[in-house]
Amino acid sequence: MNAPWKPAMLTIRDPFLAFVSDDWTVEAIRPLVAEQGWSVDKVMKGGLSAAIQSLSVLASPQILLVDLTDTDDPASEIGNLAEVCEPGTIVIAVGSVNDVRLYRSLIASGLHDYLLKPINADQLRETIAQARTILHAPRAMEMAPEKATCSVAVVGVRGGVGASTVATSLGWLMAERLDRTTALLDLDVHFGTAALALDLEPGRGLVDAIDNPSRIDGLFLERAMVKASEKLAILSAEAPISAPILTDGQAFAQLQDEMRLNFETTIVDLPRGMMIQQPMLVGSAQTILLVTELTLAAARDTIRLLSWAKTHAPQATVLTIANRVQPPGQCEIAQSDFEGSIERPIDFVMPYDPKLVVQAAKVGKPIAELGRTSRTIAPLIELTQRLCASAEGIVDMSAKRGLLDRFDLKSLLGKRARAD
Repeated sequence: MNAPWKPAMLTIRDPFLAFVSDDWTVEAIRPLVAEQGWSVDKVMKGGLSAAIQSLSVLASPQILLVDLTDTDDPASEIGNLAEVCEPGTIVIAVGSVNDVRLYRSLIASGLHDYLLKPINADQLRETIAQARTILHAPRAMEMAPEKATCSVAVVGVRGGVGASTVATSLGWLMAERLDRTTALLDLDVHFGTAALALDLEPGRGLVDAIDNPSRIDGLFLERAMVKASEKLAILSAEAPISAPILTDGQAFAQLQDEMRLNFETTIVDLPRGMMIQQPMLVGSAQTILLVTELTLAAARDTIRLLSWAKTHAPQATVLTIANRVQPPGQCEIAQSDFEGSIERPIDFVMPYDPKLVVQAAKVGKPIAELGRTSRTIAPLIELTQRLCASAEGIVDMSAKRGLLDRFDLKSLLGKRARAD
């Protein structure tokens, strides 16, 4: 609740909101609220339960005052408030229990202060002044992203080729190896596996965005996205298969636009059918990554999607990555024949490591995290550095080599050679 705040968002939220349990406290607080130039109508009856219920559907204020008098176990129930209270909100609690252990517990949970009832006007005035000082203190490090934004759409040319596996690993590499704030958006609303691959609960954020596209903004993303790590956040869903999703794609396009404003890297796991039906979803992508296998059907569909992308997303660089590639002679089509069919070289080839794939699925981690020395991962590392280099306008090989060195690719390739 007292997480780092973004000054640019200060004008979006209400400055103050209070939920108190009794009329006397309401009347005691309202004059102090009026002193600050805030609306006295923002002081309401209800206490902690009313605050949780209201903030589950409304944006959090800058400063929240909540009354704990009617709460049986304030120290534990305050955690429910934290789940619906957006980062940056400063929370002040009031209550009738005079217990130093309770005070310490509440402060440790993230509250700014805990005041005893009956309310002392001078104490509350001073606490509000401290909160306002914190809100408006300059934060030079929380300005616009330092790195150039990178936007990637990952598309499987056929179902089951491993596009989601590639997307989650790219997200992990961007966040953990290149230290870029990264958003992973899984647009397979019913059957997406991005959250599953990271051992996360998908939440309702994506479905809520579809139902209420007008709510999509930076604050919505803070609440809706699930954090996989400090730098990696994911937005996905497991919508009931009995409930078809009816959308024209505008909500998805809005989500991508908002993610590009708030994250340095945006990776969209995009089902091919959705891309064809709603071309605006790749209208601003810098790179479209087509994930394929070396099969006859995949070659046919790669040809068709390459042609489609040339017409509908001319601004994007289209890259191909052959996934789950078996040793020579064990693939349905030889790589040379596949490349002849699509009339261009495959950009990246990922050898198949079944043990790595199984282990990653068991522990809920991306293959890039588990298989750091695997032959399968080296192409993903090369792909990641190429995407970043393209985003930052780096075309000279010396600059690309600098990025490669950060991944210690030479070491990986050396281990690959020894394995061979």
